[in-house]
Amino acid sequence: MKKQILLILLTSVLSVPIWAQDTVQQTGSLTGGTISSQFDHLLKISNNYQDYKVVKKTHLDQIRANVTDSINVFKKELSTIQADLVEKETKIKALEAGVTETQNRLESAEAAVDSFEFLGLQIHKSTYVNMMWAIVGLLTAGLLFFLFKYSQSHKVIAKAQNDLAETIEEFEQHRKNTLERERKLKRELIDAMNGKVS
Repeated sequence: MKKQILLILLTSVLSVPIWAQDTVQQTGSLTGGTISSQFDHLLKISNNYQDYKVVKKTHLDQIRANVTDSINVFKKELSTIQADLVEKETKIKALEAGVTETQNRLESAEAAVDSFEFLGLQIHKSTYVNMMWAIVGLLTAGLLFFLFKYSQSHKVIAKAQNDLAETIEEFEQHRKNTLERERKLKRELIDAMNGKVS
């Protein structure tokens, strides 16, 4: 009988650490790991009764607390992510507004570089250049026209001066001839008068 008591005692002493270790593992797996692994562990440690699983209320409360904690953590993470998303959307909108403003400034700067104010009107540089070249072309055409007219009038004046010089020369020759004729006639007249008198 002593042997039986000793055997029962020995078996009880040896089974206590195994039972304690099993309890630690059960509690440890219900308090750590993913929710899915905790549910799997809960199914393993639950008793079977016909087609049903019998779950200890403490285990069910532990799972409920874990699920609630996980949901709360996810809610906090979700609210943090939503706050970050709102902040990033605000930054994106601010950046888009900045980009739009920068594009408007760039367009204004390009317009200011490509155009300027002339006689109170905003004129594009290419229009101004075309207008200036048109004016230069007109002035050049006018200058060439006046040079042509000047050369034509110079030729006319030179011809008129030559004609005048020739006319003056002819006039001088005619005057000389006339004077010579008058002298000759006067001599003849004097000779004729002298011849009548004598």
